[in-house]
Amino acid sequence: MSADDKTQAKVEQVKGKVKETAGHAVGNERLETEGRAEQAKGDAREAGEKVKDAAKDVLGD
Repeated sequence: MSADDKTQAKVEQVKGKVKETAGHAVGNERLETEGRAEQAKGDAREAGEKVKDAAKDVLGD
């Protein structure tokens, strides 16, 4: 996983968590849902990068 991709995935996860927490705190369901979606996007990006890394290890690149 390249450092930039890893960082971007973590940033999305953290931003999503902040949005979710803020939405919950103020009772804004839309913000809470956006936060969960952003976290999922970061999780998916991270998983994709891990798959790429695993493929590189197997293929020896």
